[in-house]
Amino acid sequence: MKLKLMAFLLIALFSLQTLSQEQLLDPKLRDLLHEGLSGELAKDHVMQITRYSRIQGSRQYRDSGKYVLGQLRKFGFSKKDAYTESFKSDGKIHYQTWQSPSGFDMDWAELRMIEPYEERIVGYPEVAMSLITYSNPGLAQAELVFVGSGTKDADYKGKDVKDKIVLATGYGGSVHRLAVLKYGAKAVVVYLDDDRAKEYPDMLGYTGMWSKTKEFPNVTFGFNLTNRQGTKLKKLLESGKKVVVRAEAKGIGLEPYFMDVVVAHIRGLEKPDEEIVFSAHLDHPKESANDNASGSAALLDIAGTLQDLIKSGRIPRPKRSIRFIWVPEFFGTMAYIDKHPELKGKAMGGNFLANLNMDMVGENLEKLHSKLILTRSPDSIPSVLNDVIENMAEMVDKMNIRTPRGSLSAMNYRVTPYSGGSDHMMFIDRDIPAVMFGHEPDYTHHTSEDTPDKVDPVELERSEVLATSTALFLANLNRRQANQLVYLVLANSQGRMAEGLRKANTMLFEGVSKASKNNTFAEAENIINQTLIREQKTLSSVLIFNDKPETNKIIDSALNEIDRQYKSHLAMLRQNAHSMGYKKAVFDHKIDRRIPVRVTRGPLDFDLPESRLNGADSAWYGRAKNKLSRSVKFELVNFIDGTKNVSEIRNALSAEFGPIKQDIAAHYLADMVKVGVMKWK
Repeated sequence: MKLKLMAFLLIALFSLQTLSQEQLLDPKLRDLLHEGLSGELAKDHVMQITRYSRIQGSRQYRDSGKYVLGQLRKFGFSKKDAYTESFKSDGKIHYQTWQSPSGFDMDWAELRMIEPYEERIVGYPEVAMSLITYSNPGLAQAELVFVGSGTKDADYKGKDVKDKIVLATGYGGSVHRLAVLKYGAKAVVVYLDDDRAKEYPDMLGYTGMWSKTKEFPNVTFGFNLTNRQGTKLKKLLESGKKVVVRAEAKGIGLEPYFMDVVVAHIRGLEKPDEEIVFSAHLDHPKESANDNASGSAALLDIAGTLQDLIKSGRIPRPKRSIRFIWVPEFFGTMAYIDKHPELKGKAMGGNFLANLNMDMVGENLEKLHSKLILTRSPDSIPSVLNDVIENMAEMVDKMNIRTPRGSLSAMNYRVTPYSGGSDHMMFIDRDIPAVMFGHEPDYTHHTSEDTPDKVDPVELERSEVLATSTALFLANLNRRQANQLVYLVLANSQGRMAEGLRKANTMLFEGVSKASKNNTFAEAENIINQTLIREQKTLSSVLIFNDKPETNKIIDSALNEIDRQYKSHLAMLRQNAHSMGYKKAVFDHKIDRRIPVRVTRGPLDFDLPESRLNGADSAWYGRAKNKLSRSVKFELVNFIDGTKNVSEIRNALSAEFGPIKQDIAAHYLADMVKVGVMKWK
C-alpha cells in the first residue's frame, strides 16, 4: 500500500513539474510578437531619448516627453488615446507625502583650477553629469578644502570651510547640505571613490541637490568629478599646496515648472474599464541610456507594435485595456496616482489588474556581465502575475532572438523576491500587483558610462516579448487558459510550500542551541502559516482575470489540495521540533492588538517618519539595531489593511524577510501615527 501511494505521489509530482514547464502563450501569438517587436527600433528610440538631459521637472524633460508623444502620434494614437498630463513641480507643492522637486534649467557651467597652476577641470553641458543637478547659478573663486566623505558633522571637525569650496567623496546633495547650508562653504566638488571608480577612473557619478523647501533660498551649486580628477586635487592638497578653484554656473537654476506624464491607451474590447498598465521612468541626466532610456524606448516599441498588429487585423483587440505611462520616477508617478484615485487594485475596489514596470531592460550582457532581473510582486499582494512572468521568461529563453546589430549573448535571467527601487512600488501600494524588469549588476548605473553603446537590441527585444506576452495573456485569459493557469500555479505553490517547510526546519536546526527555543519554534510555524495564506491568495488571484464558474470550481479543488499539504507540513514540522527538544511554539512578545490605519495614499516618502521627528525620536532610527531596510518598511506599510493588528503585520513581514522584533515594528508604526500619516483604529 505504501509503495502504491509513493508511486502515485511521484507520478503526480512529475506531472505537475512537467505542467510548470509548459508554455502558456499560444505559439502563433508568440511568433507574431517575435516578428513585430523590434529591439533595433527600440535602440533607435534610446539614441533619440539620450540626447536630452531629462531631469525631473526640467525643460529638457518636457522636450523628451514631446518626443515620446510625437512617436505615439506617428504610430496612429489619437489625441484621445495619447496625451500629456502636467503636474506643478516647484519644490513646495506636495503630492500626498512627497515634496515635488523644483524645476531646473541650466545653460553652462565650468570648474577651473587657478592655483597652483591654471587648468580647466570640467564643463557643462558637454559632460552633462558634471554639474550637480538642481544647482543654482553662481560664481565662486576660493580655496579648496578636502573633508573626506563630507556627509557627517565629524568630517568638518577642525576644518574651516566657511567661504571655501569643499572637495568630498560623498553624495553631492548630502555634502552640500552640510558644507554650504550648515558650515558656510560657497560650493561643493565631489568625486567617485568606490571600487568601481578605481577600476574606471574616468567615470563620474550622477548626484543631485534634492533640497528641502526651506533650503531653497540658500542653495548654491556644485560639480561631479571623476576619480582621476578628484584624486589629483586631493593629492595636491596633501602635498601642502594651496589649491584655488573658480566655479561658475549660468542659467535659470531652480524655478517653478512642471512634471509631465505621457499617457497612451489601447482600449479593451470587452472589459475596457479593466486595465493592465505598463510604466517606465523617462528621467535622468544625459545620457543615462540603460537607466532608463531603455525602458522608455521599449514601451514605445511595444505600444507601436500592438497598435500596428491590431489595426492590421493580425491580432484581435485585447479584451481588457492596456495603458502606457512614461513618468518622472517616483515623484511624477506619485503626482499621477494622486490625481487618479481610481488607479487601484481589485481589493481596494479598483480595476487595475497588473503593472509591468520597465526599468533598465536593454543591457548588453556581454559588455556589462549582467543579467535580467524579474522582481516579483511582494507577499502583501500575492498574485498569479509572478507565475505568468516566470513562465513567459522560460518561453523567451527558448526563443532564438537575434538582431543585425545585436549581441550574441545567451539569455540570462533570475526571478527574485520583492525589492523596491522603482515605480512598481507606487502601484503595489495601491494594491496593484507589479513586477519590475531590470538588470544587475551594472557598474555604469548612475554614471557617465551609462551610454547607448551598452544597450543591446537583442536584450531589448527579449524584454519586450516577455512583457508583451504577459500583458496580452492576462488581458485575454479565457476558460481553457485559466484552467491551465490554475494547474501551473498549483504546481508552483506546492514547490513554494515545500521551500517554506525547508526554511522552517532550517530555523529549528539553527535555533536548537539558543535560549529562546519557544520563540524559534513559533517563528518556524509562522513561516508555514504565512506560506499557506500567500499561496491561497495567489491561487484565488486567477479569478481577477477569469471568474467563470468553471474556474471557481477548479480553484476550489486546488485550494483543498494545498490545505492538505499545509496540514501535512505542519505535522512534519511539529514532529521534527519535538524530536529536537522543542516544547511549545510561543512568541517571546505579547500580542499587540492595535490596528493601524493609513490616512494618506502612498507609498510614503522614504524619509518618514524620521524627517518629521526631532532630537532623540529621530536619532532612534540611526541606531543599527533599530534599522529596517527600505523594502521592509515599504512592506510593513503595505500589510496595513485596516484589519491586521501589529502582531499580525509583524508575523507576515517576518515570514517574508526573516524574523523582525515586534517592538521595532510597533515603534515604527507608533511614530507614523505621531507624524500624522497613520492613526490607530
